[in-house]
Amino acid sequence: MSTSASIAQALSGIRTRIATSAREAGRDPSSVGLVAVSKFHPQSSVLAALEAGQRLFGENRVQEAAAKFPPLRERFPDLKLHIIGGLQTNKALEAVKIADMIESLDRPALSDALARAADRAGRLPQLLVQVNTGDESQKSGVKLEEADAFITDSMTRFGPAVRGLMCIPPQGADPTPHFCTLAGLAARHGLPVASMGMSADFETAIACGATLVRVGSAIFGARPAHA
Repeated sequence: MSTSASIAQALSGIRTRIATSAREAGRDPSSVGLVAVSKFHPQSSVLAALEAGQRLFGENRVQEAAAKFPPLRERFPDLKLHIIGGLQTNKALEAVKIADMIESLDRPALSDALARAADRAGRLPQLLVQVNTGDESQKSGVKLEEADAFITDSMTRFGPAVRGLMCIPPQGADPTPHFCTLAGLAARHGLPVASMGMSADFETAIACGATLVRVGSAIFGARPAHA
Protein backbone atom coordinates (compact mmCIF):
# COMPACT_ATOMS: atom_id res chain seq x y z
CA MET A 1 0.00 0.00 0.00
CA SER A 2 1.34 3.46 -0.87
CA THR A 3 2.07 6.03 1.79
CA SER A 4 -0.70 8.24 0.43
CA ALA A 5 -3.21 5.40 0.53
CA SER A 6 -2.20 4.34 4.04
CA ILE A 7 -2.50 7.91 5.36
CA ALA A 8 -5.92 8.31 3.74
CA GLN A 9 -7.06 5.00 5.22
CA ALA A 10 -5.74 5.92 8.66
CA LEU A 11 -7.48 9.30 8.56
CA SER A 12 -10.76 7.64 7.65
CA GLY A 13 -10.40 5.23 10.56
CA ILE A 14 -9.59 8.00 13.04
CA ARG A 15 -12.54 10.09 11.89
CA THR A 16 -14.83 7.11 12.35
CA ARG A 17 -13.51 6.54 15.87
CA ILE A 18 -13.93 10.22 16.73
CA ALA A 19 -17.52 10.19 15.52
CA THR A 20 -18.31 6.98 17.42
CA SER A 21 -16.74 8.30 20.63
CA ALA A 22 -18.62 11.58 20.36
CA ARG A 23 -21.96 9.86 19.83
CA GLU A 24 -21.31 7.53 22.76
CA ALA A 25 -20.71 10.63 24.90
CA GLY A 26 -23.96 12.16 23.69
CA ARG A 27 -22.12 14.75 21.62
CA ASP A 28 -22.30 15.93 18.03
CA PRO A 29 -19.30 14.46 16.16
CA SER A 30 -18.79 17.82 14.46
CA SER A 31 -17.97 19.32 17.88
CA VAL A 32 -14.62 17.48 17.89
CA GLY A 33 -11.84 18.68 15.59
CA LEU A 34 -8.92 16.53 14.49
CA VAL A 35 -5.44 18.05 14.59
CA ALA A 36 -3.17 15.86 12.46
CA VAL A 37 0.25 16.09 14.12
CA SER A 38 2.82 15.95 11.36
CA LYS A 39 5.99 16.70 13.33
CA PHE A 40 9.09 15.05 11.88
CA HIS A 41 7.11 13.71 8.93
CA PRO A 42 7.92 14.98 5.44
CA GLN A 43 5.92 17.48 3.45
CA SER A 44 4.80 14.63 1.19
CA SER A 45 2.95 13.04 4.11
CA VAL A 46 1.16 16.30 4.87
CA LEU A 47 0.24 16.57 1.20
CA ALA A 48 -1.21 13.05 1.30
CA ALA A 49 -3.36 14.03 4.28
CA LEU A 50 -4.47 17.21 2.53
CA GLU A 51 -5.47 15.24 -0.53
CA ALA A 52 -7.49 12.97 1.78
CA GLY A 53 -9.43 15.98 3.02
CA GLN A 54 -7.56 16.86 6.21
CA ARG A 55 -7.09 20.60 6.72
CA LEU A 56 -5.99 21.05 10.35
CA PHE A 57 -2.40 20.23 11.28
CA GLY A 58 -0.15 20.54 14.33
CA GLU A 59 3.60 21.06 14.48
CA ASN A 60 5.87 21.19 17.51
CA ARG A 61 8.74 23.16 16.03
CA VAL A 62 8.26 26.57 14.47
CA GLN A 63 11.26 26.19 12.18
CA GLU A 64 9.99 22.90 10.79
CA ALA A 65 6.50 24.32 10.31
CA ALA A 66 7.86 27.37 8.51
CA ALA A 67 9.75 25.18 6.06
CA LYS A 68 6.90 22.75 5.45
CA PHE A 69 3.63 24.64 5.30
CA PRO A 70 3.83 27.93 3.34
CA PRO A 71 4.13 26.17 -0.05
CA LEU A 72 1.19 23.92 0.84
CA ARG A 73 -0.99 26.92 1.72
CA GLU A 74 -0.64 28.11 -1.87
CA ARG A 75 -2.40 24.93 -3.04
CA PHE A 76 -4.72 24.56 -0.05
CA PRO A 77 -5.64 28.06 1.19
CA ASP A 78 -8.04 26.64 3.78
CA LEU A 79 -5.21 24.78 5.53
CA LYS A 80 -4.95 25.56 9.25
CA LEU A 81 -1.74 25.24 11.27
CA HIS A 82 -1.43 24.92 15.04
CA ILE A 83 1.85 25.25 16.93
CA ILE A 84 1.46 22.66 19.69
CA GLY A 85 4.95 22.39 21.19
CA GLY A 86 6.56 24.44 23.91
CA LEU A 87 7.36 27.83 22.38
CA GLN A 88 10.56 29.75 23.03
CA THR A 89 10.14 33.51 23.27
CA ASN A 90 12.68 34.06 20.47
CA LYS A 91 10.43 32.06 18.14
CA ALA A 92 7.31 34.08 18.97
CA LEU A 93 7.43 36.34 15.91
CA GLU A 94 7.86 33.49 13.46
CA ALA A 95 5.07 31.56 15.20
CA VAL A 96 2.71 34.53 15.04
CA LYS A 97 3.39 34.94 11.34
CA ILE A 98 2.65 31.34 10.32
CA ALA A 99 0.24 29.87 12.89
CA ASP A 100 -3.53 30.00 12.97
CA MET A 101 -3.43 28.90 16.61
CA ILE A 102 -0.70 28.62 19.25
CA GLU A 103 -1.69 25.94 21.78
CA SER A 104 1.18 26.43 24.23
CA LEU A 105 0.80 29.82 25.94
CA ASP A 106 2.06 29.04 29.43
CA ARG A 107 3.99 31.92 31.05
CA PRO A 108 4.06 35.72 31.32
CA ALA A 109 7.32 36.02 29.36
CA LEU A 110 5.70 34.28 26.41
CA SER A 111 2.63 36.51 26.71
CA ASP A 112 4.93 39.52 26.46
CA ALA A 113 6.76 38.06 23.47
CA LEU A 114 3.53 37.20 21.67
CA ALA A 115 2.11 40.68 22.28
CA ARG A 116 5.24 42.29 20.82
CA ALA A 117 5.22 39.86 17.91
CA ALA A 118 1.55 40.55 17.17
CA ASP A 119 2.26 44.29 17.05
CA ARG A 120 5.11 43.72 14.58
CA ALA A 121 3.30 41.19 12.42
CA GLY A 122 -0.06 42.94 12.45
CA ARG A 123 -1.85 39.72 13.34
CA LEU A 124 -2.49 37.57 16.39
CA PRO A 125 -3.25 33.85 16.09
CA GLN A 126 -5.82 32.24 18.31
CA LEU A 127 -4.32 31.09 21.60
CA LEU A 128 -4.73 28.20 24.02
CA VAL A 129 -3.29 28.24 27.52
CA GLN A 130 -1.33 25.06 28.19
CA VAL A 131 -1.96 23.73 31.68
CA ASN A 132 0.48 21.35 33.34
CA THR A 133 -2.24 19.24 34.95
CA GLY A 134 0.29 16.80 36.40
CA ASP A 135 2.59 19.54 37.77
CA GLU A 136 5.54 17.85 36.06
CA SER A 137 8.71 19.90 36.39
CA GLN A 138 10.09 18.78 33.03
CA LYS A 139 6.95 19.66 31.07
CA SER A 140 5.67 22.93 29.63
CA GLY A 141 2.45 24.41 30.91
CA VAL A 142 1.31 26.74 33.65
CA LYS A 143 1.12 25.07 37.05
CA LEU A 144 -2.36 23.95 38.02
CA GLU A 145 -2.38 26.13 41.14
CA GLU A 146 -1.51 29.19 39.02
CA ALA A 147 -3.78 28.36 36.10
CA ASP A 148 -6.87 30.37 37.06
CA ALA A 149 -4.92 33.58 37.52
CA PHE A 150 -2.90 33.10 34.34
CA ILE A 151 -5.98 32.25 32.27
CA THR A 152 -7.77 35.36 33.57
CA ASP A 153 -4.73 37.55 32.85
CA SER A 154 -4.40 36.09 29.36
CA MET A 155 -8.08 36.69 28.59
CA THR A 156 -7.77 40.26 29.81
CA ARG A 157 -4.67 40.88 27.70
CA PHE A 158 -5.60 39.08 24.48
CA GLY A 159 -9.39 39.13 24.61
CA PRO A 160 -11.25 36.76 22.31
CA ALA A 161 -7.99 35.44 20.82
CA VAL A 162 -7.80 33.20 23.91
CA ARG A 163 -10.04 30.35 22.85
CA GLY A 164 -9.36 27.65 25.42
CA LEU A 165 -6.93 25.31 27.11
CA MET A 166 -4.57 22.46 26.27
CA CYS A 167 -2.95 19.72 28.34
CA ILE A 168 -0.69 16.67 28.02
CA PRO A 169 -1.31 14.23 30.91
CA PRO A 170 1.66 12.47 32.54
CA GLN A 171 2.87 9.51 30.53
CA GLY A 172 1.67 6.22 31.95
CA ALA A 173 -0.95 7.78 34.21
CA ASP A 174 -4.70 7.46 33.87
CA PRO A 175 -5.50 10.51 31.70
CA THR A 176 -9.15 10.75 32.76
CA PRO A 177 -8.72 13.01 35.81
CA HIS A 178 -6.40 15.29 33.83
CA PHE A 179 -8.88 15.59 30.98
CA CYS A 180 -11.72 16.25 33.40
CA THR A 181 -9.68 18.89 35.19
CA LEU A 182 -8.92 20.70 31.95
CA ALA A 183 -12.51 20.55 30.74
CA GLY A 184 -13.68 21.90 34.07
CA LEU A 185 -11.17 24.76 33.96
CA ALA A 186 -12.24 25.69 30.44
CA ALA A 187 -15.90 25.67 31.43
CA ARG A 188 -15.24 27.76 34.53
CA HIS A 189 -13.65 30.47 32.38
CA GLY A 190 -16.26 30.24 29.64
CA LEU A 191 -13.75 29.02 27.08
CA PRO A 192 -15.04 26.81 24.26
CA VAL A 193 -11.90 24.88 23.30
CA ALA A 194 -10.30 21.96 25.18
CA SER A 195 -7.37 20.47 23.26
CA MET A 196 -6.59 17.13 24.85
CA GLY A 197 -6.06 13.54 23.85
CA MET A 198 -3.54 11.98 21.49
CA SER A 199 -3.25 8.75 19.50
CA ALA A 200 -3.45 6.46 22.54
CA ASP A 201 -6.19 8.20 24.51
CA PHE A 202 -8.23 10.56 22.30
CA GLU A 203 -11.42 8.53 22.79
CA THR A 204 -11.14 8.99 26.56
CA ALA A 205 -10.54 12.70 26.01
CA ILE A 206 -13.68 12.99 23.88
CA ALA A 207 -15.70 11.33 26.64
CA CYS A 208 -14.34 14.01 29.00
CA GLY A 209 -15.22 16.90 26.69
CA ALA A 210 -12.33 17.40 24.26
CA THR A 211 -13.11 19.71 21.34
CA LEU A 212 -9.71 19.16 19.69
CA VAL A 213 -7.72 15.91 19.65
CA ARG A 214 -4.10 15.79 18.48
CA VAL A 215 -3.32 12.60 16.59
CA GLY A 216 0.03 11.90 14.96
CA SER A 217 1.37 8.35 14.89
CA ALA A 218 -2.06 6.80 14.33
CA ILE A 219 -2.26 8.79 11.08
CA PHE A 220 1.31 9.14 9.84
CA GLY A 221 2.92 6.11 11.45
CA ALA A 222 6.01 6.04 13.63
CA ARG A 223 8.29 9.03 13.55
CA PRO A 224 11.11 8.78 11.00
CA ALA A 225 14.24 7.18 12.45
CA HIS A 226 16.29 10.35 12.04
CA ALA A 227 13.86 12.50 14.03
